[in-house]
Amino acid sequence: MTAPPPILYGREDGLDSAEFRQVLVESGLGAIRPVDDEARLQAMLAGADLIVTARRDEPGRPLLGVARCVTDFSWCCYMSELAVSRSAQGLGIGLGLLKETRRLIGPQVSLVLASVPDAVGFYERAGMERIADAFWYRRER
Repeated sequence: MTAPPPILYGREDGLDSAEFRQVLVESGLGAIRPVDDEARLQAMLAGADLIVTARRDEPGRPLLGVARCVTDFSWCCYMSELAVSRSAQGLGIGLGLLKETRRLIGPQVSLVLASVPDAVGFYERAGMERIADAFWYRRER
């Protein structure tokens, strides 16, 4: 039996919106993201300061996961999406995306995210600390 090809992590500034949409849908985040609004998905990608991807090292390099972040690369980084296709969940890809994001932003930058309820345990196991005081204005659409 042959081992599956390795997973490659890296910064990918030109991520295609169709691939982004596919991973959002396959991860389950598509239920709470505007996956049917192509212009908005493109704007989300264009407005990101850092996009980290996980791809199989094989022909076609299929996208397995993506982390989309807004950051100043100096003080803080907000990870607005951490999505891994369901077929690739359980392979350590989410943790790999977190580690690669932290490597790229450096130790002087905090990494903050808002978790969906089903993923809270994952972030706790990854060693992230809960913060008690967070506030937001909900988007209207």
